[in-house]
Amino acid sequence: MKGGVVPPLFLYMALQARTEFAAALNQLASEKGVDVNIVIEAIQQAALAAYRKDLSLRNEPIPEDFDTLIAQIDPISGEISILRGDKNITPPGFARIAAQTAKQVIMQRLNEAEKGAIMDEYAKKVGTVISGRVQRQEGNTFFIDIGRAEGVLPPSEQIHDEYLHLEQRLKVFIKEIREGRRGPEVIVSRVESGLIKGLFGMEVPEIQTGSVVVKDIAREAGSRTKISVASTQEGVDPVGSMVGQKGVRVQAVMNDLGEEKIDIIAYSDDPARYIAAALSPAKDVVVILDEKEKVAKVKVVESQLSLAIGRGGQNVRLAAKLTGWKIDIEGKGEVEGGAAKKEGLRGSLEETPQEIIEDVQKDIDKATLEEAGEIESEPEIVESSPAVKGAKEDISKTEDLAQEKDPELGSFGESEDAKRGDLVGMHVPTEDQSPTVANTSDTPDVSSAEPPFPENIGPTEIEKEEESSGDDDKKK
Repeated sequence: MKGGVVPPLFLYMALQARTEFAAALNQLASEKGVDVNIVIEAIQQAALAAYRKDLSLRNEPIPEDFDTLIAQIDPISGEISILRGDKNITPPGFARIAAQTAKQVIMQRLNEAEKGAIMDEYAKKVGTVISGRVQRQEGNTFFIDIGRAEGVLPPSEQIHDEYLHLEQRLKVFIKEIREGRRGPEVIVSRVESGLIKGLFGMEVPEIQTGSVVVKDIAREAGSRTKISVASTQEGVDPVGSMVGQKGVRVQAVMNDLGEEKIDIIAYSDDPARYIAAALSPAKDVVVILDEKEKVAKVKVVESQLSLAIGRGGQNVRLAAKLTGWKIDIEGKGEVEGGAAKKEGLRGSLEETPQEIIEDVQKDIDKATLEEAGEIESEPEIVESSPAVKGAKEDISKTEDLAQEKDPELGSFGESEDAKRGDLVGMHVPTEDQSPTVANTSDTPDVSSAEPPFPENIGPTEIEKEEESSGDDDKKK
């Protein structure tokens, strides 16, 4: 020690003593998460700023060698002194003035040091996934509490159509440390592909041990993600490890992402095989590679074409991003024998018992309507099944038996006009019957009964029919 100046190393060692001042310094450094030397430097800078202010209050000029002045701190009592070389130039009552003036300077310097230490800590965590809580919202920007720091979630890093509310807990991806309006900011994201990798790393122990490796990820945040995985250890199924028993692992990841779907495929060094797997859930895929242009021409059967392309081309777009190949898809005919199998299946379905019952019921209903005269009978009915033909034959036999027992009964196919003919004393002959004359004595009184004819048939026409019938009787 020379001239009363305390070397920094000796000062630091002295602060380790069991004094009230040293304990306060150590506690402050621990709370702010900074080194004790940073706290001492902040106090020294605050003391020099207070000395400058004291000179201004006393209307004394600022010395030209002000930058060479040194602030000294007593490690035991905490007394502050201003030295010019070896000379103590501390003004009287400076400790009280320094305590009032230096407080704000000290806190500002400590806050800057604390924020710098925090940024250094989170700079090491860039590229990792961390849990957080929505703390506040300013416009479309959300601020996430991620521990010692506050993460900024801008609109460009938010999942489309995802609703966030205050105090909601979620997992975010630390993207970068960016300089903002208020200094360095921790930018977090919900749309980065690294979020998928980090979430699976938390759920799948095989990724943590290195036996399963994530190769590529293609993502459209909020909609769908394709991820390819490979195994570095024999006997380990990479896809099964990612899915988990009954899908518990992949379901846990999907719960953190909302409604986003995840396709997990096995990585392959063969580009054709890799592209075919990336186009799942489409099957029967034929891949032809153009190595020079790095273009894959894919042929898919018509039944799988929509699956290969996806809604809005999403499936093929993600597959191209995942594999790094340009993919052209074209349809081709059904596989050999596929059409024949489909026709055979359709023919077998036509003769199912339920279809037969429905066809029989329709024909019976139609025959009932024809009997009631509500619809006209068709000249020819196309039978849909052998069972319906048998039903129609049974109906015909029933009609014949009924006519043998009671000849006066009309057939089911007898038209309404024939029935009306009996009411006016006329009998309309059918094809297999000879013309007969109705008994006029049994003819009902037409004038007293309500005519069953349409309203446009008048009494004059009825009399003409009766006269014509009488002339026929006389001739007979």
